[in-house]
Amino acid sequence: MKILVLNGSPKREKSDTMHMTRAFLDGMNDAAPQDIRIIDVIDRHIEYCTGCFTCKRNGGSCIYDDDMKEILQEMLRSDLLLFSFPLYGYGMPAPLKALTDRTMPLSSMAMKKDGERYTHIGQADYSHLRYLMICGCGFPNSKHNFEPVVAQFKLMFPNRHTIITVPESPMFNAPEAAEVTVPRLALFRQAGKQYAETGEIDAALLAEMCSPMIPEELYAAICNGEVKV
Repeated sequence: MKILVLNGSPKREKSDTMHMTRAFLDGMNDAAPQDIRIIDVIDRHIEYCTGCFTCKRNGGSCIYDDDMKEILQEMLRSDLLLFSFPLYGYGMPAPLKALTDRTMPLSSMAMKKDGERYTHIGQADYSHLRYLMICGCGFPNSKHNFEPVVAQFKLMFPNRHTIITVPESPMFNAPEAAEVTVPRLALFRQAGKQYAETGEIDAALLAEMCSPMIPEELYAAICNGEVKV
């Protein structure tokens, strides 16, 4: 499988979330060798979309000559787009949001009704693509935190998507937390193998992956300096 990983963290390979993503990819490689390319979005030249719609009226040609042209081609050549990023302001970090905004050339101005909503008709064939989101946050739980970005991801990619959201993710960069992070990364590796083999993750496994690693109150107390570790 050809996998394009879009790492949205400004921390690049030191991203908390990339620890989970690498474990997931290791699991996919356990099932079968994968063709994996990782793009650190922060290092790419991606101008902000101006909403001029030139791309939608001109066969997908954008007014900007930057790295998005190559990235769009790489996306269309892939089988799986894996979005790996930390939660920023209840959404994606700005560089990754700029990238998703610049996927406008994939669709035209023409619209069609799809269920209860209207969508733009594609200018490219991306029906083969699958989409996976791995997002971590620094809060003790997932309640009233991930909902906005999950809703956005589902609207952008309504079909063939898988979403993984994990609280307490800064612990993956804390060596003293290895007692709980190492077993959690093993779950991600297990999930990656399962996903590569079946295209899905078992609901019970997914729920365990997305649960807090330590009690919420203890995590908050550690973050607040009330408990020494």
